[in-house]
This record gives sequence, structure tokens and C-alpha cells, in this order.
Amino acid sequence: MGTQASSLVYALLTLALTGSPAKAGLVGFARVAPLGALSLLGGVAADRFDRKRVMVAADAVRAVAMALLAVSVATGHTPFAAIVAVALVEGAGTAFFGPASAGAIRSVVPPRQLPAATSTTQARLATVRLVGPPLGGALFGIGRAVPFVADAISYACSLVTVLLMRTPFQETRERSRERLRAQVRDGLRFLWAQRFLRTMALLLAVTNIVAPGISLAVVVIAREQGLSGGAIGAIVAALGAAMLVGSLASPLVRRLLPGPRILLLELWTWVGTGVFVVWPDVYVLAAAIIPCGFAIPNSDAVIGAYVLGLSPDRLVGRVDSAMMTIVVAAAPVGTLGTGVLLEAAGARATVGALACLALLLAIAGTLSPSMRTAPDLDRLDAVTVPR
Repeated sequence: MGTQASSLVYALLTLALTGSPAKAGLVGFARVAPLGALSLLGGVAADRFDRKRVMVAADAVRAVAMALLAVSVATGHTPFAAIVAVALVEGAGTAFFGPASAGAIRSVVPPRQLPAATSTTQARLATVRLVGPPLGGALFGIGRAVPFVADAISYACSLVTVLLMRTPFQETRERSRERLRAQVRDGLRFLWAQRFLRTMALLLAVTNIVAPGISLAVVVIAREQGLSGGAIGAIVAALGAAMLVGSLASPLVRRLLPGPRILLLELWTWVGTGVFVVWPDVYVLAAAIIPCGFAIPNSDAVIGAYVLGLSPDRLVGRVDSAMMTIVVAAAPVGTLGTGVLLEAAGARATVGALACLALLLAIAGTLSPSMRTAPDLDRLDAVTVPR
């Protein structure tokens, strides 16, 4: 909840201090870029060291960074560079926390229950995505530093709860003597050898140009059309509500559609944002992304189930991080490019360009042979993978 609250406030704070959509895009770039740059190292750390310690260290670093930014904002001396630096640190912490967390799930959940487990995780995420943005907007209205204080506290709470868990986060294993380069290569090689995982990663990489770009566009356009921080938070919360509904409906969706079709569902929903070009109102754009919100948790659950179900425990952190690296590699382009386009070409041209990219992506996914031959989600425990 703290992360979702501050994700909106980063943009609001940057716009309040600089008035520049391009700089708001740069902050979004800084928050996402470490996921692409450091996720492979995070995967190696998750498979080589104690996953619980990696998660605790990541939470501690992010809590301190958020607390320092809160102090800076509260004292009224917040250079733009400080916002970018904290965004980088938070992104770096996430790059190490994520693969370790994925490995922990893989260690305690049987393969045939992974789709249900990842759906449950998506339901929790959708809940905080619903509550977090309006909470962040409301806290920002009380004081610009307040949301960052709340986020620092939330990381501290995460740290404590991880420490209290007694379930082992990995199988018993000998410490690897392989070099770092070889360990990174093993994860990438395994992912690339799985044709379906490879295709899925490449499609999602381009999707992560469209999705962060549209998200930033909503905030900037809403500001330009005179909406308050609370109103912007409510718009983002509507997306969170759609994600909550989508996550709760995930078991039904999985019964009705095979895994690859669920992924294609999300790809096609982003095409609908092009309606903003015809009717340039922020509420129209918000309505257009509601179907995307429904589709996102379903596709995320499918992706997580495939990655965890097809990866051996000794490689799961590295495969998850390899997937993350490929998927988020283009995400910084989405936020940075959208910010620049909004400032240079305007809202309609920017959203139109993103919608056209979404259309090309959806067509490519629909025509992909590997999407039609993917393994059945309900039989992941029967799929043989190298150990």
C-alpha cells in the first residue's frame, strides 16, 4: 500500500516542484530502470544466498531512502536530483526483493497450485492498488512529506513480517562455486531455450512501453485539465478496482480461457486507449483503461505460474529475474518517452502513438505460433524441465 501510494505521489511532487511532464517521466524512468539493470544480479543473489536475508536487506535500504526523502520534503529543501536518486534506490531494492520473493513462493507452493497462488497474490496487489493511490493523493494533500513517511513505515513493516516467517525460502543446496557471469548466463539460457517463455517475455517488454506511458499520461493530462491530487488518486483507484475484480475473477477466467488467450486479452485491451484521440478527456482515457485493469492481474497470474512452474528451484530466482530484465527493459522508454512527447507533441498525439504501438503488439501476439502451442496451466506439474 505504501508503494502504491508513493508511486502516484512521485509524479505529483515532481509536477508541483518543477511543472515539467518530462521531469515527471524521468522520475518514472529512474524508478523502473534498476529493474532492467539489476534484476539479473538480484536473481543470482536469490539463488546463491539466503533469500530471506536478501529480502530483509532490500526492505531496509528502501525504508531508509524513503525516510530521507520525507525529511528532505518536510524541510522544504528537495532538489530534483534527490527525487531521482530515491527513485533509483527504491527500484534497485525491488530488483533484489522480487526474485527472492518469487523463489520463496516456488519453495512453498506445489506446482499444480501455482496458478491459484499467483492469482491470490494478484488479488492482494489489486486491493492495495485500489486503496493506495487515493490514499497517496489524500496524504499528499495533508503534507507533501506524509506519503513518503507512510511508505518508509510500510517497508519497515515488511521487513519485520519477513523476519517472523519460519518457512524455509529455498531447498537445501550447496553453495555454488560458479562465477557470477556463468550464473547469470544459466538463467538467461534456460529462459531463452523455453520458446513460450521467450515469446512471452518479448511481448511483455513492448507492453511495458505502453502501460507505464498511459499511466503517466493519465496523471499529467488530469493535472492539465485541473483535477486535484485526490481526484487523480480516485481515477487511479478506479483502475485498481478493475484489477481487484479481475483478480477475483481469475479462477473463472482460467476455466474459460487457456493461458495464452489470457495474455492476448491484455494485449488487445490496451488498443482501446486510442479512443482518447477522438474524445480527449481524461475521464474517457480513464474509462478506456478499465478493461486493461481487469486483464492485468489475470495475465500476471498466468506469467507467474508459467515462470515458477517451468523453472527448477536452483534456477527460479535467475529465470524470474531474466524474465523481469527483458520485460522491464523497455519500460523506462515508456515513461521517459511519454513525458517528452507530452511536452513536445501534446496529449492526443502521445496517446495515439501508444495506442498504435499496442495494436501492432496485439496483432503480433495473436499471430505467434508459440502462443498457440504453450503448455496447459493445469498440467505444469507434468511438464519435464531440466533439473
